[in-house]
Amino acid sequence: MTEATDTIANVEAAAAAGRLSAGSVENIRRWLTEPPYRKYAPRIVQLVEEGKFDELDALFWEVVPFGTGGRRGTMAELGSATINERTIAESAHGLAAYLKDATGAGQGRAVIAHDTRHRSDEFARLTATTLAAHGLTVFFFESHRSTPELSFAVRHLKCDVGVVISASHNPPSDNGFKAYWSSGAQVLPPHDQGIIDCVYEAAEIPTADFDDAVRDGRIQIIGEDVDRAYVDAVTAISLSDARDVPAIYSSMHGVGETNVLRVVQSAGFKGVQLFEPYRAPDGGFPNVPDHYPNPERPVVFDPIIPRAREIGADVILASDPDADRLGVVVCRKDGGSEHLTGNRIGALLADYILRKRAAKGTLSPRHYVVETLVTTPLIAAIARSHGVRAIDDLLVGFKYIAETMDAEGPERFVFGAEESLGYLAGTYARDKDAAIAALYLLENAAELRQQGRTLLDRLDELFVEHGYHQETQASKVCTGASGKEQIDRLMAAFRESPPTILAGVPLARVRDYRRHEVRALPDNSRIEDLPKPSGNLLFFESTEADGDFGIAVRPSGTEPKIKFYFFARQPVADAASLAASKANCDRRLETVKDELLQWIDECLRE
Repeated sequence: MTEATDTIANVEAAAAAGRLSAGSVENIRRWLTEPPYRKYAPRIVQLVEEGKFDELDALFWEVVPFGTGGRRGTMAELGSATINERTIAESAHGLAAYLKDATGAGQGRAVIAHDTRHRSDEFARLTATTLAAHGLTVFFFESHRSTPELSFAVRHLKCDVGVVISASHNPPSDNGFKAYWSSGAQVLPPHDQGIIDCVYEAAEIPTADFDDAVRDGRIQIIGEDVDRAYVDAVTAISLSDARDVPAIYSSMHGVGETNVLRVVQSAGFKGVQLFEPYRAPDGGFPNVPDHYPNPERPVVFDPIIPRAREIGADVILASDPDADRLGVVVCRKDGGSEHLTGNRIGALLADYILRKRAAKGTLSPRHYVVETLVTTPLIAAIARSHGVRAIDDLLVGFKYIAETMDAEGPERFVFGAEESLGYLAGTYARDKDAAIAALYLLENAAELRQQGRTLLDRLDELFVEHGYHQETQASKVCTGASGKEQIDRLMAAFRESPPTILAGVPLARVRDYRRHEVRALPDNSRIEDLPKPSGNLLFFESTEADGDFGIAVRPSGTEPKIKFYFFARQPVADAASLAASKANCDRRLETVKDELLQWIDECLRE
C-alpha cells in the first residue's frame, strides 16, 4: 500500500471512531491524492501519524465558503478550512476562471488592495500574480489601503473585478479574501456560487513572477492618483461648512489614516487628533485591548477616553482595520462618555443627511434610504418622516444595499446602513465607508456644538419624536464541524418549536426567510407567503399592544456563530418622561434577552 493509501485508511478509521468529521475525510483525501496539493501531503501524513486529529479536523472540516463578507477564516500553513497560500490562490483562480466563463472575455481588468494584517501583502501579491497569469491587467495598490477605496477603485478604473485581502475586525489570527464585481459591490448570487464552483474545480493554478509582471505591465502599481480621486469624491458630498469640533480618531493599527483621517483633514477639520498608541500599522493590533480591533466593543475605546478628556474632545471615532466600519463614543458635558451602538450612529447619520438635504430641497418621494432586516426601525421612521422611501427588508450584508442602489437608481439613493457600523452615502462606492460616516458625524457634531448641544441631545430628540428605540445583541460561538451541527440544531429548534413567550411578552408571529412564509404563534401555523428576500433568517415579533418587541436569529456568514438581535420600541409622551421610558424599555428588553439565552442553553443540553 502507498503512504497516501495508508494515511487515508487511518483517517477513515479516525472518522469511524468519531475523531474526524465526514467533511474532513473528504477534504483530506483530496489533499493527499490530487496533484495540486502534493507539496502539503508530507505534513498531512505527519499529523495523522502523530494522531493530531483535532488539529486536522480544524484544518479540513469544510471548504472555506463565500459568506456575507467573502472568504474569511483562521490562517494556517495548509487546510481547506483555513486561509493559506493555497486557498488564496484558489480564490484568485476561481475569480478569474469564473469571470472568463461569465463574460466570455479572454482578458479583463482587476484591482487589488490589502489591509495591515499579517500576510496581507503576501496574499495580495499572490492574488495579483494569479490574476495576471490568467491574462488580466492588474492594478495593485503600492501599500495598504481601505476596503471602501477598493470599491471606489473598481468603478474609477473601470475594472471587471476587485479583491481586498482583509478579515475586517477579526482577531490577528484571521485573514480573508473579499471579491468585488464590476459594480464595485461584493459578489452576489449567482456570481458567488459560480466563483466557489470554480475554486473547488481548481487544479494546477497558473502564476507569474510579481516583479516580471510589473516590468511588462501586466501588474500596474497605483497609489496617489487614485487616493486623490477617492478623497475628492467623498469630500465633494459634504453637507455643511461647520468644522469647529475637537475630536480624536483611531485607526486601531489599520489603514484608516489613508481614508478616514485624510478625508476629514482634507475637508478642513483641524481639531481632529490621531490617537498615537493605535497608530502604527500592525496586524497584531498590539495596543488594542485583547488584540481584538472591533469598534463595536466599548473596551477598545477605554485607552482613548482619558486622552479625549485631556483635550476636551466632543467625540471619539475609531475604524476597524480595513476602515469600512466606524465606531463612535460621545463625550458628555459632565465628563462621562457614551459608546454608541451601530444602530444609534445610523439613526444620527440618517437624521443629519435627511435634514440637510430637505433644507437644500434635494429630496423627493422617489428618494430612498436602505437598511438591513436586523438594523433599527428608527432609521426607517426618520426616513418616512421626511417623505422618502425606506427599504428595510434586506438580508445581512452590505452587498445587498449595493444591489438595491443599482436596482432602485443610484441617483435617488440617500443613505444605507447596517447595524454592524456600516454606512454609505453618495454613489462613489458600493460598500460601506468609515470615511463618509466620519465626515458627516463630525459635521453634525460641529453644528450641534454651535448650538450648545451634543449628538446625545439630538438622539434624545429623535426618541421623543419617534419613540424610544433600543436594540441589543447576543451570540453563541460554535466552532468546527460540531459547531456547525449545533448551529443547525438551534436553527431547526427555532423553526419547529420556538419559544412563544419571553419575560411575559407573547411572540405573535415569525417571518421565516428560508421557507418564505409567515407563521402565527403559538401554534406555528402558516398564515401567509413571504416572497423575498431568501436567506437563513428568522424574525419573531410581538404585537404592538404587547410592547413592540422583535427578535432576529441568523447564523453568521463570516464567523462560526449564531447571532441574535433584540429590538424594542416604547412611545415617549414628552421629553420629561424620556428617562423613565428608557429605563422601563431597557429593563424589559434585557429580561427578554436573558430568557431567550436560557432557552437556547436548554436546547443545546438536550
